[in-house]
Amino acid sequence: MVAPVSDKPSRRDPAVRAVTLALSDPFEPRDVKFKPQMVKNNRALAIAYVDVRLIQDRLDEALGAENWQDDYEILPDGSVVCRLRLNLGGDWVTKTDVGSPSEQPDGGDRLKAAFSDALKRAAVKFGIGRYLYRLPAQWVEYDPAKKQIVAPPQLPAFALPRQPAAPKAAKPAAPKPEPKAAEPVAEAKPAAESKQAPAADAPKSAGLPADGKELHRRLREYDAKLAAQKLCQPGSLLAHVTQAGVKAGYSANMTEWAGPAIPFAVDAVKAFEQAARAPKAEIRTAA
Repeated sequence: MVAPVSDKPSRRDPAVRAVTLALSDPFEPRDVKFKPQMVKNNRALAIAYVDVRLIQDRLDEALGAENWQDDYEILPDGSVVCRLRLNLGGDWVTKTDVGSPSEQPDGGDRLKAAFSDALKRAAVKFGIGRYLYRLPAQWVEYDPAKKQIVAPPQLPAFALPRQPAAPKAAKPAAPKPEPKAAEPVAEAKPAAESKQAPAADAPKSAGLPADGKELHRRLREYDAKLAAQKLCQPGSLLAHVTQAGVKAGYSANMTEWAGPAIPFAVDAVKAFEQAARAPKAEIRTAA
């Protein structure tokens, strides 16, 4: 017998939903590349794609480097199977797909392309870059001599990153941090090198990001600096701030944050860095 369908809507873990939204967010237009699928004289059918390193960066940003794994199997025909495992809400979920080798003359390059293709295809099953498959086919100018597309097509609105939303009154207000709390995000420097901000009553006067997109950009830069100092894994800071924001009632998409969400993020960054620096000092003492 078929089990009856419940009238109650299914409830998803908000933290898992936040991660899946972050995974599926469109890439920046400058990161989307196009290659010719079919060429007719000086016209080509443009197909969109992204570099495999962007897939890896997205996994690091949305989950943290420690929360995803990939393993591969080479098939007799040169294809490669990728098993991509993501830690979603404490459960490891696996998606599998197969990548094909390229037509490059070097065997190593063909195999490398199959590995990249396999990871991309498995990542699509988690929503990463899936929107690229919905792009309309477009014929563009093509240079036969250089064997490249002259000018890439324009991306439609649904293929652009989510724009910052206007502040919502329903969002819970977070206490304003002291000016020093804003320094890691505002100045993108370690706390010891930053200077006292002149005021904290307005985001611009305190040097805070003007909107969620700027906040996300600065956090990525600061995340990279902390990772370079061996204080955290790449993407850990972004994941920490995003998850803290979701618990506080903010959007899972940081680029939509505005108003009180900005100083809230600054507080989260300060707490993260203080916790990250403490164990580092202990490791040096033990060494």
